[in-house]
Amino acid sequence: MNVIEIISKLLIISGAFFFLAGTVGLLRFPYVHTRLHALTKVDNLGLGFIIAGLLLTSDSLTYAIKLLVIWLLILLSGASICYLIASTALRSKILPWRMK
Repeated sequence: MNVIEIISKLLIISGAFFFLAGTVGLLRFPYVHTRLHALTKVDNLGLGFIIAGLLLTSDSLTYAIKLLVIWLLILLSGASICYLIASTALRSKILPWRMK
């Protein structure tokens, strides 16, 4: 096992940890907006680590470009879905949480 493979595995494990942390935030936080914040921030970071780990082991440029395109599409769709959920929550009179 060479250094590139070790770094790749560490990046993938780090990404899985961030996905796990986002899931814990989804289950733990009480309000829609705090859950959205936890999911979007942590899942984007987790996906970035996993894609970086996979890019290190990619054999061809085509495979690397496909991974980057998938990453960009997921980032764009995640931001769009987050916006739609937050605007739907506001229209449904679910106000953002504030400290009292």
